Amino acid sequence: MSRLNYFWRVIIVIFTIIGVTLSINMLFYLNLFGISPMENSFLYYLLACFMSIAFLLFPAKKNDADRLPWYDILLFGITAVIAGYFGMQGERIVLEGWDWIAPLLPTILSIFFWVLVLEVLRRTGGTAIAIVCLVFSLYPLVASDIPISLLQGQSYDFLETARNHIMSSNGVLGIAFSSVGNLILGFLVFGIVITRTGGGDFFFNIAQSLFGKTRGGTAKVAVVGSAFFGMLSGSAVSNAVTIGSMTIPAMKKSGYKPHYAAAVEAVASTGGSITPPIMGSAAFIMASFLGLPYYQIALAAVIPAVLYYVGLYIQIDGHAAKHNLKGMPESEIPSLWKTLKNGWYYLFALVLLIAFLGILNSEAQAPYYASVVLVLIAIIKKENRWGKKQIFEMFEAIGKVLSEIVCIIAGVGFIVGALSATGVSFSFSRELVAAAGDNTFLILVGGALTCFILGMGMTVSAVYVFLAIIMAPALVAVGIDPMAAHLFVIYWATVSYITPPVALAAFATASIADASPMRTGFQAVQLGMVKFIVPFYMVYKPAILLGRGDSIFETVIAILSVLLGVFVLASALEGYLLGGGIINPVVRLTLGISGIAMFFPGLIIHIIAIALIILIFLYQRLVVQKKNTLEMSTT
Repeated sequence: MSRLNYFWRVIIVIFTIIGVTLSINMLFYLNLFGISPMENSFLYYLLACFMSIAFLLFPAKKNDADRLPWYDILLFGITAVIAGYFGMQGERIVLEGWDWIAPLLPTILSIFFWVLVLEVLRRTGGTAIAIVCLVFSLYPLVASDIPISLLQGQSYDFLETARNHIMSSNGVLGIAFSSVGNLILGFLVFGIVITRTGGGDFFFNIAQSLFGKTRGGTAKVAVVGSAFFGMLSGSAVSNAVTIGSMTIPAMKKSGYKPHYAAAVEAVASTGGSITPPIMGSAAFIMASFLGLPYYQIALAAVIPAVLYYVGLYIQIDGHAAKHNLKGMPESEIPSLWKTLKNGWYYLFALVLLIAFLGILNSEAQAPYYASVVLVLIAIIKKENRWGKKQIFEMFEAIGKVLSEIVCIIAGVGFIVGALSATGVSFSFSRELVAAAGDNTFLILVGGALTCFILGMGMTVSAVYVFLAIIMAPALVAVGIDPMAAHLFVIYWATVSYITPPVALAAFATASIADASPMRTGFQAVQLGMVKFIVPFYMVYKPAILLGRGDSIFETVIAILSVLLGVFVLASALEGYLLGGGIINPVVRLTLGISGIAMFFPGLIIHIIAIALIILIFLYQRLVVQKKNTLEMSTT
C-alpha cells in the first residue's frame, strides 16, 4: 500500500468497517440504528463501500503503483455516490420497475456505473476478464442479429440494457453478487482473521510435526501445509506465493530439483479452491445456484479433495523413495504438543465454524462467530498480544480482499444479466443437449475444454458462473446429479492454474524456485492428474459425494474403488509402487491402465483391474525385490 498515505488508509479502514457492519446487521437481523435495508439496497451499499475503495487500492496502470492520482480519488467518490444513490432508491427500483422503465437520472447513472464496474473489474481481475464481460454486456444490443441460431435471443436498446444491467436482479446484483453479500463476505473475513492471527503458521507447524520426519518430508510438509492454508483462503496463486516462499527453498535444500519443488507447491496450493471448509467464492455461488445450504456443498466436496491430495502425496512419496530423499532434521521439526498447546484456539475456531455450518445450520453467521473468537483471543493472550496497530492492519487486509472479490463478482454479473435477459441461457443448454444427441460424455468433454480455455483468462468464479448458466443445466437435463454437474465445472475451472500454456500457479512458483516455467507446468500436470479425472468420476458415480449416495454401502464402495484407482494411477505416474519398489515401463503402463479402469463403472471391469493390481504387486514384491536383494548381496 505504498501509494496510500495514512489518511487514505484510514478511509479504507472506515469504509471496510462500515461494509462489514452492514453485513453483520443484515445477517444477524440487528436493525442497528434503525437500519434494515431491502436486499437490493444492501447490495448497493456493499458496492458503495468496497467497489469505491478498489479505485484507491488497485492502480489503473503500473506507473500509478507508487502514487495516488487525482482521477482515482475522483472515481472513488463518484462510485460511492452513485452506489449510495441506488441504495437509497432500492424500494422504488423494485416497486416501480426501474430495471426496465426508469426516470432520466437513474438511467444516466446506470450508464456511468456500467463503465465504472468494467473499469474496476479490469483493475482487480485483469484485462482479459474485463474484455469478456464487456462483450457480454453489449450482447443484448445485437442478440437478435446473431447469425448462429444457438446464440440468437431478444435484443434491447442501449438504455434498456444499461438499466437491466445495473438495476435488475439478474445483472450486477444477480445471484452471484447476492451470494457475496449473504455468504461469501463472512467467510473471507474469517480466512483473513485466522491467517493474520497466526493460523497459517500454526497449520504449517502441524504439518512439519506430523510429516517432517518422513522421507521427502519437506515436500509432504508443503502439501499438507498448503492444503491447510488453502482451505482457509481458497486462492491458488496467493497460496502458492505465500507458502511457496517457505516450502520451495526447503525442498530444494533437501534434494528436490527446482522444477519439481515448484510443481509440488503449485499443485498443493491449487487444491485450496476445492478443499472445504472454505473452498473459494465459486463454491458459495454454487450454493446459491443450487438453492442448497453451503455445508452440503462442503460435505460433498470432502472426498474429491482428499483424493486430489492423496494422488499428490503418493507421487511425492514415490519420488522421495526413488531418489533416496530423507526427512527434515530433528532440530528443525517443531514439537507437536507445544504447537497444539500454543495454537489450540485455531482448531477450536474451525470446529466452531463447522458446528455452526452443519449442526446449527447458521452458515451466514458462522464465520463471524469464529472470527470474533479469534480476535478476542488475539487481544487477551499474553504472547504477541494484539493492539490497535494489528486491528487496523487486519481491517486494511479485509478491505483489500473484499474489494477485489466484490468487484470481480459484480463484473461477472454482466454475463448472467446478458444471457438471462436475452433468453439464451435457457435455449443454449437445450440446444447443447440436442447437438450432443444426449451423449453425456460429449457434453462433459466439451464442458471441460470450455472450462480450461476460459480459465486461462478468467477467474474460477467467472468461469463457474458462465458455465453454471449454459452448461450445468444441459448436464442435469441428461440425468446427471446437479451437485456433480456443478462441482465438475468448478474442478475444471481450476485446471488452468497448473496447466501450460498459462499455468498461473505453476509459473508463480517457478519464479520462486528459479526453474523453467514450462517444465514446472508440465510436471504440475503430472502431479495434479487426479484433478483431470476425478470430475468425470463424480459425474458417473456421484456416490463419492457425501450425502448424495443412495446408501452408505454404495458410498463406501464407490470411495474405496476410486481411492484404489488414485493410489495405483499415482504410483504408475511416478514409477514407484509402495511396498513393491521401482517399476519398469511395461508394469508401469499396465498399472496405469488398471488404475484408470477403477474410475469406470462396472463390476467386471473392477474385478479384472483389481486382479491385475494384485498380480503386479505380488510380482514386484516376490520377484523384482527378491532379485534386487540377491544382486545387492552378491555385490
